[in-house]
Amino acid sequence: MAPVASLRRWGAGALVAAAAIASAVFVLYPRSTPEPPRRADAARLMNELMSGKVPVGGPFTLTDQNGKPTSLSDFRGKLVLLYFGFTYCPDVCPTDLLAIGEAIRSLGNEGDALQPIFITLDPERDTRDTLRAYVASFHPRFVALSGTVDEIRTVATAYKVFFEKVWPKGLDTYMIDHAVYTFLLDRDGRYLGAFPPGTTAGHMAAGVSEHLASR
Repeated sequence: MAPVASLRRWGAGALVAAAAIASAVFVLYPRSTPEPPRRADAARLMNELMSGKVPVGGPFTLTDQNGKPTSLSDFRGKLVLLYFGFTYCPDVCPTDLLAIGEAIRSLGNEGDALQPIFITLDPERDTRDTLRAYVASFHPRFVALSGTVDEIRTVATAYKVFFEKVWPKGLDTYMIDHAVYTFLLDRDGRYLGAFPPGTTAGHMAAGVSEHLASR
């Protein structure tokens, strides 16, 4: 992993502590081919996210781990913690997803107002069965979403998440280089801000508390 930028402060004044303790990162794997990642695209999306001058997020419909078409609007009335990753991710994704699950549990009954969502960036390997078992290990209310590569790229780009398939040295399979954030959406699905990778469950829980208290 390599740091690429500091996360911008939350306009609403919430989650400042979480943003201050970490930087946004791009997961990088050593490659067997010399071609570099499309860093211009990655930088553009990250700059758009950090600037606060362009819209982030928006409505989407994908398919959940049970094969059901699922839209962001289905979760209206709940705060959403949204994460993009893939089940073969060796470290960053499971660490952040564990923090999401622990943050929800630590909030007790208040945590019922939070909906965790995982969107796979690797629909070719992340089957429904794989996704179902994977997200259940972090929290029983996790919803895992998938679709075609083009459908997922459309959603990821709306949230300023860059990703691409790469073949690391020494492995006989590919990995996914991707930007890493945990997005917080309000009760109407609007973007509030993003936790950087490595945010602890405690900081995440503290960051969402202000929004849980507001209706």
